[in-house]
Formats: sequence, C-alpha cells, structure tokens
Amino acid sequence: MANFEAYQEYQRIDDYEEDSPPGEEDLLVHVPEGLKDSWHHIKNLDNFFTRIYHFHQKNGFACMMLSEFFELAQLLFVVTFTTFLVNCVEYDVLFANRAVNHTGPIQNPLDRNKVTLPDAILPTQECTARIQENSWIIFLLIMAAIFWIYRLVKVICNFLNYWEIRQFYIKALKIRMDELCNYTWQEVQDRLISLQREQQMCIHKKELTELDIYHRILRFKNYMVAMINKSLLPVHLQLPLLGNVVFLTQGLKYNFELILFWGPGSLFQNKWNLHPKYKRSGNRLELAQQLSRVILLMGLANLLLCPFILVWQVLYAFFSYTEVIRREPGSLGARRWSLYGRLYLRHFNELDHELHGRLGRGYKPTSKYMNSFTSPLLTVIAKNIAFFSGSVLAVLIVLTVYDEDVLTVQHILTAITVLGVTITIARSFIPDEHMAWCPEQLLQCVLAHIHYMPDHWRGNANKSETRDEVAQLFQYKAVFILEELLSPIVTPFILIFLLRNKSLEIIDFFRNFTVEVVGVGDICSFAQMDIRRHGNPTWLSEGQTEASVYQQAENGKTELSLMHFTIKNPRWQPPQESSVFISHLKEKVHHDAQAGPSTQLLLSEAPLCTSLQSNESGTGADNLLASVLAHPIITASGLQGRDHRLIPPSTAASAAASVLASLSTSQLAHTSRGRSHGLLPSSVHPETTMYHSERTIIDSMSNSDSRVRSNALQSEFASAEMSLHAIYMHELHQQSSHPPRTSGQWHNPVPMRDLHTHTGHQAHSGLSSSISVPTTVHLGGWQEVEEEEENDQEINSGSTPKQGTGGSC
Repeated sequence: MANFEAYQEYQRIDDYEEDSPPGEEDLLVHVPEGLKDSWHHIKNLDNFFTRIYHFHQKNGFACMMLSEFFELAQLLFVVTFTTFLVNCVEYDVLFANRAVNHTGPIQNPLDRNKVTLPDAILPTQECTARIQENSWIIFLLIMAAIFWIYRLVKVICNFLNYWEIRQFYIKALKIRMDELCNYTWQEVQDRLISLQREQQMCIHKKELTELDIYHRILRFKNYMVAMINKSLLPVHLQLPLLGNVVFLTQGLKYNFELILFWGPGSLFQNKWNLHPKYKRSGNRLELAQQLSRVILLMGLANLLLCPFILVWQVLYAFFSYTEVIRREPGSLGARRWSLYGRLYLRHFNELDHELHGRLGRGYKPTSKYMNSFTSPLLTVIAKNIAFFSGSVLAVLIVLTVYDEDVLTVQHILTAITVLGVTITIARSFIPDEHMAWCPEQLLQCVLAHIHYMPDHWRGNANKSETRDEVAQLFQYKAVFILEELLSPIVTPFILIFLLRNKSLEIIDFFRNFTVEVVGVGDICSFAQMDIRRHGNPTWLSEGQTEASVYQQAENGKTELSLMHFTIKNPRWQPPQESSVFISHLKEKVHHDAQAGPSTQLLLSEAPLCTSLQSNESGTGADNLLASVLAHPIITASGLQGRDHRLIPPSTAASAAASVLASLSTSQLAHTSRGRSHGLLPSSVHPETTMYHSERTIIDSMSNSDSRVRSNALQSEFASAEMSLHAIYMHELHQQSSHPPRTSGQWHNPVPMRDLHTHTGHQAHSGLSSSISVPTTVHLGGWQEVEEEEENDQEINSGSTPKQGTGGSC
C-alpha cells in the first residue's frame, strides 16, 4: 500500500474529555417529571443541532419548504419537458423542411406558407404512441418517477421535522419567525447553551459549550477537512500533457461521504459513533480488505448508473446555464471557489456561513491576482478574433437596419448571436493596457482572507506555477461545469483504481485520529484544535507540542483554526494548552508592536495603501488591512516621509502586531459609557476584546456607526482581526522556517517558550476596535446556479474586475 510505512508511525491518541466538567464524565442528568416538552433528552442531537442551524441560515420554515417544493417542481419539469421535446415535436415542420397543408379558413393567402407552433406539435394520441413504442423512454420515466417519489417522501419528512424546529424556535428559544432574520447564529447559539442549563437536551453533560455544538454540526466535515489536509483522499491526478490536476466534484464528494460516514458498510455505526472494530489495531488488514470491497462495489454501482447520471447532468446544465451564457457569455470566464478550495481553505470547526463570508471577502483580491497574469500570444490572437468578428457583425447589423427582411434569411440570427458571443469571449482575454498590478501585494491581500498559503508561494507570486496552484482553488466557472459533466464518467475510475489503494491508510487514519468526547461522541481529533497533540513547532507551537510529524496538521491548520474559533466565539473557555498558546501569542504581539510602526501612521497611510492595491474605497476594516499589507512597500520606497528607519522584510508582521495590540479594552469601556469619541456601538462589550493595551486606534474614520448594526460591525472587525492574525502568524512562520539573512532592530522575536506559568484563562479574543465603518463592501454580480448547497453562491458572487497587464510594482 502507498505510504504504508508512514502511517505505521501513527500513534493512538487517547480520548480527549476536557469538554466535560471534572467529575461529570458519567453524569446522567435527571429530568423532572414536570418538564414534558419533547426537547428534553434528545437522542439524536447531531440532526437536531444541524436542523436548527440550517433553519436559521435558510431564513425559516416558509423559505425552506418553498425551496423544497420548487426542487420537486424543477425535477418534474425537466423530465416532462424533455420527454415532450423528444417525442411530441415534429421538427421537419418546425424547420420548414416539409410543407404544411392548412385546411381551415384563412383570411390572408400569404398565411398559408407560415408555420405556427401548433403545426409542429403532434396530437396527443400520436405523442402517447411514440412514448409507448420506445422502451428506453419508458424505463427512464420509471426511474425518474421512483426518484421523484423518494424526493417527495423526503420533503414530507422534512416538513414534519422543520415544523418541530419552528416550534422549538418559538417556544424554547423565544424567537418569532418574523424576527429570525434579526438574530445572528451566535445569538441563537447562546440561547441554546442557556437552554441546556434549564432543560437538559443532552443528558450526558450538564452544560454544553460552543465547541460541542460545532462538533455535532461539523462532525463529518471536520473529518473531510482533515483528510484533505493530510492528502489522504485521491483528488490530485497526474494526467498526460496536463500534469497535476485537482479533481473533486459534488458527485465524487458524495461518494466519499457515502463510503466513509453514512452509507451501507460505512465506518460509522450511527451518526455519532465510529464502529468499535475500527478502533482496534489488531484486525486493520482485514478491515482494509473489507473497506476495499465496499469501495469496489460502490465504484461498480457508479459505473452502472453512469449513463443515467450523465444524461441528468447534461439536461440540468443545459436548462441552468444556456440562458445565462446567451445573456452574459463572459460569465464562463468568471471564477469561483472550487470544492477542493473550500475544503483546503476551511478551518476546523468553521460553519458554512463563516466560510462563505470569508471566501466571499477574498473573491475580489483573488480575481485581481488571477487577472494580473496575461498571455501576450493569447492577447494578440484575441484582438484579431475580435476585429474580424466585429467587422462581420457590423455589416450584418447595418444590413438589418437598412432592411429588416434580412432577418428572414436562414441562420442570420444565429450568425449575429454567435458573432456577439465570440466578441465578448475574445475581449475577456484582452487586458486593460492602462492598469498595472503588484502580484506579491495582491497575493498577501488574498492571504489575509483565505488564511492559508503554501510556503513556496512566498516570493514567487509572479510565476505561472503559483498562478496554476491558485487556479486549483479558484477555478473558472467553465471548468466547474465541465468537471461536473465529466464527474459521472471519472468518479467510478477514481473509486476503483485510486481510493481502493488508500483503504489501509484510511483505516489507520480513523483509528489514530478519532477521539471520544463525553456528550458529543466520536470526532476527529484534529477538530479539538489541541496544540499539544497536533501543533506544529514552526507555527508558534515550539515547546508546547508533543506531536510527531505525522500527527501535526499541515500549513498551520491547528493554530489558525484555534485562533479563528476563539475570535468567532469569544465566550468559549479553551483548555489549558490552548490558553497557553493564546497567551504566548498575545505576549509576542505586544513585544513586536513596541518595535513596529504606530497605528496612527498606518491609518494615515490607509487611502494611499488602498490605491496602491487597486482597491475601491472600502470600510475601516479594509483600510486597516490595506495599511498593514502595503506599509513595507511604502516605507521601503520612501513614499511616506514620517519614518525613515530601515524596514526589513518583517515589517508586515510588525505592522499587524501594532494594529492588533491597538485593539484596546479601555476604548471600548469609554464607548460603553457613551463618550462622544467612541466609534463602536455600546452593544460591543469589553469581554470580546483579545488584547489588553492602553494604545488605541485613532478616530480618523467617518463617524457613521449610528447607521450600522452592531452585529454587522462585530462580524466585520472580527474578520479583520482574524485576517491580521493570519498575516502575522504566516510572517512568523516564515521567519521560523527560513530565518532572514539580515538582522536589524525591527527583528527581535520573543523566544518560543512554554508559558505554563499562565494558569488562568486570559480574556478571549473577538471583536474589539474603535473604528467606524463608513461603507459596506458590495460583492454584487452574476450568481451561479449550481447543484450544491444553496449558500455556496454567496462565495462566488462578485463582479469580475477588468483584467490588467502583468506588470510588477
């Protein structure tokens, strides 16, 4: 087996039970007789919490059920309309290849030569006879009917389940349906945690934590993120001429989850427990052979169903994208986050709406970076194609204006449409000759939002190899459509010839990286974000982690996920090892901030930095990021004259540290007391502050917070805070992995030591700043209809910026 020796070194990780309060490992809570609601002692909390989350994200009962109803209607429409087009239309009459004899009274003799739609539609009896004579059509209709009935039963079950969730929101959480959109998920989650104290939904723990709820909602997704992080799933294919290609579609992902989590023969015996036999190492070879047989059967089933799935994919793509392509041909050249990108860039314990918002904010800078690469040869070809096509189209337009009878010429409308589409596509490959880009700065701006970047991208932003790897995460929509169409053909071969070879490694992975948490069940150990067991010494975990190379998460996934979860859930009480890591990071931030540029200087440079990055005027959080990212270039080039000190490559880390340290509790305290200079709403509490410093960010922004909702402001600056942490931690990781050749007064890092003297929990990270948000970033544009989760379109929306030349700054 491939990488067999590597996986032999995995060690069984002990069960991690620190989510449960001490002494409550075997606690069974008694429910008083007077409490008769059905929300006490809920057996399947995974489904229950997941439904509560989806109910909130999909805007309530009415929207969810209406969407389900229209999905049924769409399926019925596609099947019936396709059957009608194939069997009930006389195309020889429609295309005027055969004359039609009009027998009725006709007022105008010229109308005898006209073909109407009823002339091309066959009578009902003849149409029915054609369908009955075609056995393949009957078979496909039977299959479609069975699937539609299955979907109908599922919709009825969902109706009953979500009606119960609706009652739960109204009676237990005290949230009316007309007010649901006014509540954030964090507010709903806080009410769930409070309700657990009053009415024991989970009887194995007296109190639930934010992490418990995330674990139940994201149990299987955390496993998928971990397997992508450890390169366990076969999604990288080596193809002739194309080289390394990433192939992960909705169909392939569905098969992975079916085999591993909830299908027949899967590794989990229910929704929350791994089968006990997979936790023992004695029969690992036998289990690997059993899993290999399951994968083989699943691959053969996919091969058998391939023609039917392929027909459905083609029909669905045709009805979904044809009108969009005709109206906006350039939409195929727009980009979207790939399914692989969503798993690669996802933090452990990151909910869907958090991921969608983060990648949505990174859409524009990533588009700008990808558009900074142009092919001179392709540009020359595109210009000439646009010229020739435009010339012919201009003549046809002039002729139709001169005499509209030209439109009656056969295929003239087709020619005009094809030429228009050709010109639009050709112009998309012609860059704006007046625009210049800075690839390194753009890639840093991308990092601020996506949080993950391989080490070899640093300093190679202008190389085509880096661009190709970014394209694996941020693919063309045309590539997405093509992959989904090819998925029914490719998926069986990936399962049979690639995934089967990973059977032993998969068995070892689930045995070594599954832990049992009291009140939660079996989860992926990486989802615990335990620095001691899965930290990486080059990501600020030196002296704090005991993980071997095979137990470490790649690309700082453990450390960055811990910071992200702490910022998004400021009231969460992390375990001791995580608290030590956060305390260490705070201390290092304050140390580096003392040597970094002042926050006032950074904010004064914000408009210039934003201009250098070719960004539009943005919010206060956007200006902060722009200042931190562009400050090294401004200082090194001498554009600002307030500080002439020598700036080493670590300036971005120093600038990020300066801004992070300036997020002050004192300013928030003044704000909550109603001081006139405070720029945050009074609803932002000091407990959401991570850094305790007397340095504050100056009031240089427009005082427009009175028009901004406090929860939107919290979310915006929490995201900006995490972006600054991502930049800062990547800079320190680079310094740890590749020490700089030159030294100076700016580079004096705090030693990576174990801070076990910090026994108390520090204040937890979250939103804290004194900057108002003058405007909101709009990511408007074409939204793609795709066969994925409905909220995925939030990530992929955004107007496509003009392409620019690949000039470097």
